Amino acid sequence: MATPLSASRLLSALRAEGVHVVEVGDWRTHNRNHKGPWGPVHGVMIHHTVTKGSARTVELCRAGRSDLPGPLCHGVITKDGRVHLVGHGRANHAGLGDDDVLRAVINETAVPGDNEASTDGNRYFYGFECENMGDGEDPWPAAQLEAIERVAAAICRAHDWDERSVIGHLEWQPGKVDPRGFTMSSMRARIGDRLGSKSPAPALPAPRKPVVDLSQLVAAARSNPAAKGTPVTYAGVRTVEAALVDEGLLAKAYSDGHYGTTTVDAYAKWQRRLGYRGKDADGIPGKTSLARLGAKHGFEVKE
Repeated sequence: MATPLSASRLLSALRAEGVHVVEVGDWRTHNRNHKGPWGPVHGVMIHHTVTKGSARTVELCRAGRSDLPGPLCHGVITKDGRVHLVGHGRANHAGLGDDDVLRAVINETAVPGDNEASTDGNRYFYGFECENMGDGEDPWPAAQLEAIERVAAAICRAHDWDERSVIGHLEWQPGKVDPRGFTMSSMRARIGDRLGSKSPAPALPAPRKPVVDLSQLVAAARSNPAAKGTPVTYAGVRTVEAALVDEGLLAKAYSDGHYGTTTVDAYAKWQRRLGYRGKDADGIPGKTSLARLGAKHGFEVKE
């Protein structure tokens, strides 16, 4: 258990680690603390933004969107290796994740596969968004990777944590893929080297794949579009929407757990991509189309 670093201590820790820091506006008091506590903190979480352009990326992460108010992280790591501090306190970056993963981070043991979204990560993690499209093709410059390493090491050093206190969003919440383009195991090795860690690499358990219940997913697909607001009637919707985002069929803004008309349209495009036509491509998942999506994006299907 650790008390979050004050804004001044965080800034000092980053600069002492050789991080090129840019202070953005009122970052020291910009937070979501009125929505819940920040702390105790247990680790550092790394994300990618799915954006281009440093200025646009920083402003988006500072201000947020109409459906997700900022700050969306504590710092933005741009491609040139600079770290733009945009918030201090609770930030909308981690969302709900796996309590087994949190336990592993606290104990600094091997991270298990994430298969549930039940724990408030915004309370427990520092979050850093990295400017990258997240398509597996957008490059990660050496300066940016080194900045990620330095930022994570600085916070770990300040809290007397080792590299196993650093995870990616994809290791926290089922269906997430960020950061994409490098592995967190390789980044943790870099952080460990910087910290001078001698801890042995633990044997990794077999990853647990998220499981999507077809009957519950179909019920959400049939009921959600007619519902008021954006209800999350079944958590497995997020897993399917994340896969549709990765396929380029659904905008990330609509990956919200609500199987509304936009998700119906996106799934219909997936069905048509598989060769289905007419009423067989109506956006309501079937066993075969869902199993093929799961096989490609790492989740299992049960009826």
